[in-house]
Parts: sequence; structure tokens; C-alpha cells
Amino acid sequence: MEDAWTLGLAAVLVAWVGLWLWRDRLLISDVEQRHVFVTGCDSGFGSLLCKRLERRGFRVLAGCLTEAGARELRRATGPNLRTCLLDVTDSESVLRAADWAKGEVGDKGLWGLVNNAGRSIPMGPTEWMQVEDFQSTLRVNMMGVIEVTLAFLPLVKCARGRLVNVASVLGRVGANGGGYCMSKFAVECFSDCLRRDMHYFGVKVCIIEPGFFKTAITSLEPLERELQRLWGQLSPEVRESYGEKYFDNYIKLQRLIMNNVCDPDLSKVTDCMEHALMARYPRTRYSAGWDAKLVWIPLSYTPTFVLDSVLKMMMPRPAHSV
Repeated sequence: MEDAWTLGLAAVLVAWVGLWLWRDRLLISDVEQRHVFVTGCDSGFGSLLCKRLERRGFRVLAGCLTEAGARELRRATGPNLRTCLLDVTDSESVLRAADWAKGEVGDKGLWGLVNNAGRSIPMGPTEWMQVEDFQSTLRVNMMGVIEVTLAFLPLVKCARGRLVNVASVLGRVGANGGGYCMSKFAVECFSDCLRRDMHYFGVKVCIIEPGFFKTAITSLEPLERELQRLWGQLSPEVRESYGEKYFDNYIKLQRLIMNNVCDPDLSKVTDCMEHALMARYPRTRYSAGWDAKLVWIPLSYTPTFVLDSVLKMMMPRPAHSV
């Protein structure tokens, strides 16, 4: 009898996995008639995603921070890609981009909005930060996502389309100080609330949670420059409590992570973005990168004392710690 129950449960499990895999592979049609707007397209994930979507036949609307970035993207793509200048921290710029997109999509609405624009610096111990250091990151990664979403939401509702928000594994694990982890936790929460609100209108909201990848956000030069700035603005008392050795070891840890952990294959992230836009039944969350799947996501489910212990072993120790 027990064997029969075991076989029955195994059969149900196999059937469920098979059904999920089949459902996951179902794609939408008529992509040539669908518009997708992507923010942060000057480089990295945004630039690569635009190129891939344009080759697939989507009508791509790319929001670039600089004219140089927009010009380079147009040079690398075909006639189905249009660009506009967009600074997600500037309300007028966001409204201009939304009005421009409305003129481009017409009555069809906007099939996809990808909130990809982001920044990571400054990162470092919380005590080293000023309020302005938090604000500079939150304006892009949190308020930028919210403002762009609200401006473009009527167009997405019209098409019963997709909202794809780029969070991070550091939106699950608060591994370091500064605005980055905070902002990505906020993107996770905002996306969850938005998904539940938009369910009734046929709009799907997806969250991309990349691990560590080689992009402008993880470039060592600006990270170290910002750490030097933060260290230099500390009072002598605070600097003494950490010690020069702590600062040196913190720099070495950043170099170790960025040189050895960051994955150069950005397509692992853009594959997730494409699936979120093209799948008939997109997933709620996409974890991109082996470090996300094998390290960060599992760690996010562990008890807090376990996670604290792991991070404590990784981080350098201040000179005057207890």
C-alpha cells in the first residue's frame, strides 16, 4: 500500500513538472506588432536587451541617459528601434518620454515596460554615508522605477501587457550599506504590490533578480573611487575606530568579488527579460546567474543568525570591535 502511495505521488510530481515545463515554453505571437520600452539602454543589460528584442521583431523604444549612448545603440540596430533621452530622476524627462512613447504606440498601447536603469554607488559601511549618499541611489533605483511606472502604466494597461522590474539578489539579502540594497528591497515590494493591483486588468508584473555580473554598475574604478571619498570624509574618531587595515581589506574584498564572482555573460539576465516579455505565462520572479541560484537565493531563506554569521565571516573586522 505504501509503495502504491509513493508511486502515485511520484507520478503526480512528474506530471506537474512536465506541465510546468510545457506551460513555461508557450510564447506569444505577433511580436512585430508589439512595442517595448526599456530604460537605462546606454550600456549593459539595457543595451543588450534592446538589440535582442529588435532582432526578434519587437518595436523597441529605448530610453537612454546620453545622446552618445542613444547614437551608439541606433548604430547597432535596425529600423525597429527608436530612442529618446530619459533621466529617470527628472520628472519632466519622464513625462516627455511617456508622451513620446504614447505617440509611437498609438491605440495599441505598450506591450512591455522594462525598468532597467540603475546605479550602485556609493556602497560601503552605513556609518560612512551621508544622507545625500542614500538619496542619490534611491532617486534612481527606487523613485525612478516608481515614477516611470506610474507615467507609463496607462499605456501598459491599454495593451494588457507586461511590467518587468530589475531588482537584484541584494534585494533579498542586505549584504552591505548604502542605498543599493535598500532600493532593491523597495523594488521587490513595489513590484509585489503592483502585481496584485494589476492582476485585475490583465497586466503581469515580473521581477528580475540578477546575481553579480560585469556591467558598469560593478566596475571597480568608480566603486573604489567612492570608497576613497567616503573614507576621506570621515571624522578622525570614526576613521580610527575602523582602522586603515579595515579600509585596505574592504578594498581587497571588493576586488575579489568583482574580479572573481561577476559573470561576464549578460545574456543570462536578458534571457530572463525576454522570457518575461515573450512567455504566454511569465514567471513572477527570475533568478539570473549561478551565484543567485546557488548562493544568494538559498541564503535569503536561511534563519537570520545563519545569514549574519556567513556575512560576518566574509567581511573585514574593524580595529576597535568588541
